Amino acid sequence: MAMIDPTARIADGARIADSVEIGPYCLIGPQVELAPGVRLLGHVNVTGVTAIGEGTVVYPFASLGTPPQSVHYRGGPTRLVIGAHCELREGVTMNTGTEDGAGITSVGDRCTFMVGAHVGHDCCVGNNVTLANNTVLGGHVSVGDHTFLGGHVAIHQFVRIGEGVMMAGMSAARDDIIPFGFALGQTGALVGLNIVGLRRRGATKAEMHRIRRAYRLLFFVEGRIADRIEAVAREFAGDPLVGKMIAFIRAGGKRPLMRPRARRGADGPASDGVE
Repeated sequence: MAMIDPTARIADGARIADSVEIGPYCLIGPQVELAPGVRLLGHVNVTGVTAIGEGTVVYPFASLGTPPQSVHYRGGPTRLVIGAHCELREGVTMNTGTEDGAGITSVGDRCTFMVGAHVGHDCCVGNNVTLANNTVLGGHVSVGDHTFLGGHVAIHQFVRIGEGVMMAGMSAARDDIIPFGFALGQTGALVGLNIVGLRRRGATKAEMHRIRRAYRLLFFVEGRIADRIEAVAREFAGDPLVGKMIAFIRAGGKRPLMRPRARRGADGPASDGVE
């Protein structure tokens, strides 16, 4: 049986699973679905067509499923879907999608959103993603699995962030970031690879050697980028990590590809020691 504080307000139609905990002064809208084990600790607002996955914990003053902050939104029943075993800390905000986008804002499993993080309309966030304090995603942003965005990071709308990326705190991205890239700067530039993240995920020395060489060939040799992409694809055919980088670049997007700001050699400064 769900444990619901008497001060909470739950609209007719909301689907609340057994074992859900709803704390003081929470507001739950009529089209909300809470899976087993969800915990809303208090003063949480969940509205719109919103589903929260099993075991997710939401801290006070989070607001989820509110309408998109878009002048193009026409009031349609767009959705927000949050995966299982996520942790949403105080003041986190997430909007539903828009009719002109995918119609859905989605967050994967086992994600952490620290205080004040924001996920804008039509975003697609993968699994095992961390947004540190006050990090914000504009509309239509996609974030790959195992990505870490540092505190106060800002992501421009329509940017694609590949798998395993790390962005240093106080950075911004207006260009797409290749998988496993490490980005730094007020208008972010690649400064190397997220070597620490690769190690934590069990990448071997041989795999890291190959992805470093691929990175150098993509960004630090002469010639057209299209030719470099094809050369790397041929040399590293069958390599799963490099293959993800090449597939990401080939897929393209509405934003340019983030590149190193200047030739720094190797993997850029401090790529082996900065997390």
